[in-house]
Amino acid sequence: MPEAAEARHQLRFPSLLHEGVAFAFPCDERGCVDLDALTDSARNQYLYARAMVGREVAAPRVVVTS
Repeated sequence: MPEAAEARHQLRFPSLLHEGVAFAFPCDERGCVDLDALTDSARNQYLYARAMVGREVAAPRVVVTS
């Protein structure tokens, strides 16, 4: 498997209120989060982050992690 295919991705919602703080969730390379794979707590945080875009968090971006 090529190295790029093994890379993990996160969908990050950076805080607009606190520099260096972000909500982060595992996703695919397109930024799709598997809601069924998240815990109840993580799912609630994901839905909260999506609802707070432009208010408390910036638009999400996909980040490759190692």
